[in-house]
Amino acid sequence: MANSKIAVLKTSPSTVIADYEKLLKLAEYDKTLDKNIETLLKLNLSWSLYFPSCSTEPWQLEGTVKAMQKDGYKLIPVENETVVTIPRKGSKLNKWDDVFERYDLKFQPLNETEWVTYKAKGELLALYEIFGENGHEIPKIFMGKNIVHFPTVKCHGHTTTTGAMKNAFGGLITKKRHHCHKKIHEVLVDLLTIQKEIHPGVFAVMDGTVCGNGPGPRTMEPVIKNYILAGADQVAIDAISAKMMGFDPLKIPYIKLAHDRGLGCGDVAQIDVVGESIRDVNFHFHTGKSPVIFMDQLTRKGALSFVEPMLFHGPLFNMCIFGSETYHDKFWYPVTGKKIIDKFSKTEWGKLFASYK
Repeated sequence: MANSKIAVLKTSPSTVIADYEKLLKLAEYDKTLDKNIETLLKLNLSWSLYFPSCSTEPWQLEGTVKAMQKDGYKLIPVENETVVTIPRKGSKLNKWDDVFERYDLKFQPLNETEWVTYKAKGELLALYEIFGENGHEIPKIFMGKNIVHFPTVKCHGHTTTTGAMKNAFGGLITKKRHHCHKKIHEVLVDLLTIQKEIHPGVFAVMDGTVCGNGPGPRTMEPVIKNYILAGADQVAIDAISAKMMGFDPLKIPYIKLAHDRGLGCGDVAQIDVVGESIRDVNFHFHTGKSPVIFMDQLTRKGALSFVEPMLFHGPLFNMCIFGSETYHDKFWYPVTGKKIIDKFSKTEWGKLFASYK
């Protein structure tokens, strides 16, 4: 396997927009993305509400959009719904709307587009088992277009870390993707297989200015680290991000599976890191599990898995949605999250976020 290249830069609130352009050039993104082909910007909405490090940051989006438009790319920003997130609400509260308005972009929620059945050419590990061979649908708009993923550097209760590979989870599966939690690592590998079949070019721009430590992807501790990353190898950028957070990438199943199947490079020793050296970088992050993720795992594949058919495949699932929304939006966010956000708002990154309307 040829060495993969991942660009890493240090940045600051005053230089971040220009630094994203430098990052893209350093990662030689134009060698992956043909500007004559429309390019999807696959945003990451982990919460409709804003929380630092949780979803695509507005400066991450703006820096990339400004550079790509300057280079002549035609861009289509997209994001999908989940049972607990709403794309248009999230776009407003995470201040993506301001960027779309500034750069004359039309946001396309994927729940408002046509979805078509897709049968992969390559071998899949789990998707057919979950949805059936004729039951997996993808957005029709994805076919034949480039895609750029916009994850952040953060932990995740289901997958240890989350990044470029996990971002496809929010694009290539309907809002019923919660059924994939039982075999989440295999599903992420399946989605990378599909991406390589349907997209002429796949690229990722990852924001580590404010990183998420602990029980992600929502109820985390935001930690300012001032890094940005980019690269075409989705496995490699996730491996570098994991390494920076303090994890062994090849001990994370989705990275190891993808590496072993030749879908990318998960071995840090074989990845060319250009820009900033990360040799001695270690955030010493740890992954925790929120009560919602703990119960999800317990009832899907743990001691209470016998209730899964009744709980997740019938009317009772509405109780799960209600429980998640109540815990996250009505309890944790106003009680704990608001204090964290108030503290963050006093930082330079918090002030930059506030500058977006």
